[in-house]
Order: sequence, then structure tokens, then C-alpha cells
Amino acid sequence: MSDSWRIVEDDLSGAPIRTLLERHFAGMLANSPVGSCHFLDFDGLRAGGVTFWSIHKEGVLAGCGALKMLDGAHGEIKSMRTADAFLRQGVAARMLGHIITEARRHGAERLSLETGSGTAFEPALALYRRHGFEDCEPFADYRPDPFSRFMTRRL
Repeated sequence: MSDSWRIVEDDLSGAPIRTLLERHFAGMLANSPVGSCHFLDFDGLRAGGVTFWSIHKEGVLAGCGALKMLDGAHGEIKSMRTADAFLRQGVAARMLGHIITEARRHGAERLSLETGSGTAFEPALALYRRHGFEDCEPFADYRPDPFSRFMTRRL
């Protein structure tokens, strides 16, 4: 990783990260029905078993992501978001690589995710496919939903 990029564990207290997450929540709700949105709110991102990071380029917030450990061997990616000013600059790929590394460090053998199924989610789906994720059945407490896509990969 270049010296101009920095990923830090984030306590969600700063205004820039709160604004980015509020934009993330609004984007999910704008593209999927409420009952089909499974993002973690601020309290959920602070819950036990969840680690949340922000990524910065030259001191400016560029994006975020989280790892939720479902059990000792299975992790879930949560709240991946790139700030608009940093789209198509490799932010999501950097954060995804970090989450994969951290999931392995926590002992995960599998990493999964749930995301939307519409056109707005195609860039994210393509990113995950490039990094070895494949479509799968719903996992954990998820249920089949036409507005959700489930993906997983072995670590």
C-alpha cells in the first residue's frame, strides 16, 4: 500500500465518517425496499464481533468497511462504501484486501457478504467477483430475497 493511503480502525465519532455512513444508508434505502436493506446502523457497527475501518488518502476520508465475525470460522463483510470523490481509484479493492487479511487473522476460513441485486450494485458485484467471491445461498440469518445477492469465498 502506498504511503499516501492509510487504513485505521475507526470509532465512528468523526463527522466525515458519520456523513459517509449516512450517505451509505440512504443509498441502500434508495435502491432496495426497507425490508431488504441489511446494513448495520451506527450501534450495529459498534457491536461486539464487528470491527470497522476507514481508509484515507493523504489524510482525506476515502471510504470504509467492516468485518462482522459470525462465528470462529466465518466472517461477513459489512458497510463497504467509497466516498464519491474517490470512486474508481482503488479504494474498495484496498479495503477489501484489508478485510480479507483481517478475517484470516481472526481465524476465518470463509468470508461472505450480502449486497443488493439492482443495477446500482453491479460495480460492487464485479469487484467481489474479481476477488474470488462466488454467488451462494443466504447465510447466517438471511432469507432468500429478490433484492439481495449473497456471495462467499474460502480464505
